[in-house]
Amino acid sequence: MSMRFLCTHQTPGSSARCGVLYTDHGAIITPVFMPVGTQATVKAVHQRELQERIDAKIILGNTYHLYLRPGTAVVAEAGGLHRFMGWNGALLTDSGGYQVFSLSARRKLLEEGVSFASHIDGSKHLFTPESVVDIQRILGSDVMMALDECTPWPCDRSYAEKSMGITHRWLERGVEQFLRTQAIYGHSQSFIPIAQGSVFDDLREQSLAFISQIDAPVYAVGGLSVGEPEEDLIRLVHLAGKVLPQDRARYLMGVGTPKNLLDAIDAGMDMFDCVLPTRNARHGILYTTEGILHMRNGKWKSDFRPVDEGLTLPTSREHSRAYLRHLFHAGELLALQIASLQNLAFYSWLLSEAQRQIQNQRFAEWKREILPVINRTL
Repeated sequence: MSMRFLCTHQTPGSSARCGVLYTDHGAIITPVFMPVGTQATVKAVHQRELQERIDAKIILGNTYHLYLRPGTAVVAEAGGLHRFMGWNGALLTDSGGYQVFSLSARRKLLEEGVSFASHIDGSKHLFTPESVVDIQRILGSDVMMALDECTPWPCDRSYAEKSMGITHRWLERGVEQFLRTQAIYGHSQSFIPIAQGSVFDDLREQSLAFISQIDAPVYAVGGLSVGEPEEDLIRLVHLAGKVLPQDRARYLMGVGTPKNLLDAIDAGMDMFDCVLPTRNARHGILYTTEGILHMRNGKWKSDFRPVDEGLTLPTSREHSRAYLRHLFHAGELLALQIASLQNLAFYSWLLSEAQRQIQNQRFAEWKREILPVINRTL
């Protein structure tokens, strides 16, 4: 089957909605948070736990990192990324555009593509819109992202406009390559365009309109959550929700905090990814249904309450705050596992609860009620 999106519920007083993204690796209820598995692994979390405990339906891999290590030849020999990593759900692969942005000292932007030096061994490489399609064909992801340039913040208008033009021309070449090539592993793949334009409303609107001309089941909003003020993020996400087609899924890339997610759902976004829950977990910062815990703090030393009584995940209820604090101070790897599972379980709960509230047509009220609770530091 070809990937398709069906909007199933909308809520009054908001652009929040529920839907289903149908893929060959299962149906995905939206809004959905996608755990980030950059190098074919979500750090400190086994694939079985992602499916059985987090109920994840889709996770991310990264074209840049997987191209460098283990390399496309290894993934092809394994029969694609799903088989290589033992994942039965859907996969999305980022094109590497953000990694190129973050490696500004190691790359050079060209009309042809982007040349860069590997962060591993310094070797020279060139990504073009065509080669990124070819790499993702070999990886076999369900959702393939177009090569784009993620503009830095701040940047002036002339740079943002020039960068947007390159992203659009790369998109056209990427679409042509996608149409010239075929899926390798017996399941369908979709090629997804990305809107850019920095924080300039008129450029954003141009880019959103441009990508909407491409027939795709999902449209992505990139170039945000790169340091811009929160009011810019919220304004531009609402703009995207108004311009992008209503009958396709909207993917807000790289966002974000629990508040960011609820604000973006309010604006009509459907799909999200961010390293924040797992990265913060490894630093002992936990998101819970009661608020935020800093697990290295001395106040938890003799607190034998569960990590999060509001979640049914065993690691949230079976282990105490005192025990988890001890693991962090002792430098035990189990601390990273428990904390990562907790944060991913919280994000999964938050998005599932958002789905339920949208279906019950009280998302706006629930958002006002829940944000002060989950944003407080305990």
